Amino acid sequence: MDLKRKLVEGERPVGGWCATPSPGVAEVLATADFDFVTVDTEHSAATVESVENMLRAIEAAPGDTEALVRVADVEAARIKRVLDAGPSAIMAPQIDSPAAARELVELCRYPPQAASASGDDASASTDTTGAPDPADRVDADGHRGRRGVAGSRASDFGRRLDGYLRHGADDIAVIAQIETPRAVEAAGEIAAVSGVDALFVGPADLSASFGRFGEYDHPAVVDAIEETVAAANDAGVPVGTLATSDELIDRWMEAGYDYLIAGTDIGFLSVGADRAIERFEGGT
Repeated sequence: MDLKRKLVEGERPVGGWCATPSPGVAEVLATADFDFVTVDTEHSAATVESVENMLRAIEAAPGDTEALVRVADVEAARIKRVLDAGPSAIMAPQIDSPAAARELVELCRYPPQAASASGDDASASTDTTGAPDPADRVDADGHRGRRGVAGSRASDFGRRLDGYLRHGADDIAVIAQIETPRAVEAAGEIAAVSGVDALFVGPADLSASFGRFGEYDHPAVVDAIEETVAAANDAGVPVGTLATSDELIDRWMEAGYDYLIAGTDIGFLSVGADRAIERFEGGT
């Protein structure tokens, strides 16, 4: 899995967006040589089964395109099932506080095991025998992992579960979406949460939250984007967004974003169809 490294090392990866719950569509996008394809489960009819099959399709495509899955919310069972499918990255919407970011990170991590627990467990509470309470164990970042353990696709169906349990989270990029005024105000603190690898500005929801949907030139929206980008830069964390047109690709790169999702499956299909019809009608 290379996406996390690209984000951390500032390589400015570019991705595509797939809201259609179809392995075929996901594979077509992966053959375009994107660094990653985002599989959306928030605003789509995707199921756990379709997500797993879409990840298989992305991996089967020629090249090194990886899969990022956007979950519908920060909910333990939902995140656990997505991670068990084996994506390279996970993104969650509506992260508007450091506490929400911390919860996301903890749901993406297993409880720390004895060989990798932080310190000597002196901070853990003890039972009546003086032994540390396993429920109080934290990892080196101070997180209490809450991801459930099972042999799944991510661990080769359990064949490498022990190693995956200890180190699997190291390769998975965790991305927090910034979509509200409250999230913008807390962007620096969210980015500073250990385990958050990147921020992602949802431009549609962010502009809508200011009562200015799609008005990306409005001062309130411009200021919010600039504030978020600056906060991410100060924290040393990459920040990206979604562009749905050539004009927005140029605009967002000029705004200082570090990575980009440069179009959606539905957008590509719609634009291609409209252009074909326009060309046909123009020739008659």
